[in-house]
Amino acid sequence: MSAPMQDSAVIEASLIEPESFAELFERHAAVLHRYVVRRLGPDQAEDVVAETFTRAFEKRHKYALDRQDALPWLYGITTNIIGTHRRAEIRGYRALARTGEDPVAVAFDERVVARVSASETRRPLAAALAKLGKGERDVLLLISWGDLTYEETAQALNVPIGTVRSRLSRARRKIAHALGGSNPTNVIEEA
Repeated sequence: MSAPMQDSAVIEASLIEPESFAELFERHAAVLHRYVVRRLGPDQAEDVVAETFTRAFEKRHKYALDRQDALPWLYGITTNIIGTHRRAEIRGYRALARTGEDPVAVAFDERVVARVSASETRRPLAAALAKLGKGERDVLLLISWGDLTYEETAQALNVPIGTVRSRLSRARRKIAHALGGSNPTNVIEEA
């Protein structure tokens, strides 16, 4: 049994056989869907993921084939699409800050819902996320919820790694301040 092709090889093959691009969807759609659900809620997630793969397919000829893993590239496309839904994302955070009820929690398994429900920090966290600038929020959530490294986040957002580090530092400082000095990294990963 041969090892599966790297993402870059799948993209390269899709330039000749477009149907092979479906392999990329099978590999990465679920993780991108979970990420979008956390950012925008379940109602828009399917459309955003579909649009991500449509754009990726259209731009596959521009993909840097020396990057074997396409997930950071796909997160970048997804983040740009989320940007068009930014107002909905901020409204969701503000509603959570007001009510304490997480409309996204229904999309996760019971263990995660219980952990989020038990958290006393979700209201101030949601309010703080709503107040972050676009760049800060994107970096923070790609690293915390997308599990991307600094380097992958820089690739996803097409910014220098120093920009990722400074945005993350500012975002963590702002979140920590909003949470009364709590470690924002632990709180965001649990949310």
